[in-house]
Amino acid sequence: MAGEEDDYMGDLSHFLPPETSDSSRTKKRRTEEHAQKPTQRNLSWQQKRKISREQQQREEDEKTLSLAQTALEPSNIGFRMLQQMGYKPGSALGKQGQGQVEPVGLEIRRSRTGIGALTPAEARASRERARKDRLRGTEEGLASEFGSRQKSAWRVRKVTADYKKAEAALAQLENAEVVAPPPPEDDSEEGKGEEVITEEDLQELLSKLRDEHFYCLYCGCQYESMEALLSNCPGDEDDH
Repeated sequence: MAGEEDDYMGDLSHFLPPETSDSSRTKKRRTEEHAQKPTQRNLSWQQKRKISREQQQREEDEKTLSLAQTALEPSNIGFRMLQQMGYKPGSALGKQGQGQVEPVGLEIRRSRTGIGALTPAEARASRERARKDRLRGTEEGLASEFGSRQKSAWRVRKVTADYKKAEAALAQLENAEVVAPPPPEDDSEEGKGEEVITEEDLQELLSKLRDEHFYCLYCGCQYESMEALLSNCPGDEDDH
């Protein structure tokens, strides 16, 4: 009878608590992390030396910073010299007490660059700012150049229009017939043979109207005499 009974001690899994899904996932994740994490055996001697050097540097930096943050003891010779010159703990340096209270901060640099050199991130930011400044300067220069061209073209059209008005007024005052220029034969040829009117040409024609006919183009009227013109006309175009 005993041999026919089930051996309940043979399978110990009946006495173990069932694993939950969370515990199985945690165990699986730890196994994967351990498999992905490089061990000292898998590293070359150069990598081992680099890791050892970095660890040593971190320990040295921590020790240096810890010493720099420790206040000087009264037995320190430098501290005693400061006290002899009138220094009191917690007060600022200098005769007027307007100096620095806290000591100069310590910054540990492990790179071979000089003091004041930019870090790689700062250098990239500086280059990006310079690029944006150049781009902004180019855009502003192009906008200024475009505005200057537009202003110059507008002034040329204004001078030409005033000259034609003055020419028509002079012809009317001299009872001369105004001859219109013939239309161009081809649109593509329009403006190629047209005479360029300058500021000097306009001023010469305006002076002739004022001196010979007492006429001001911008007033739009003819005065009785030069005295009347000088008394009533403001002067140049900008003064009207």
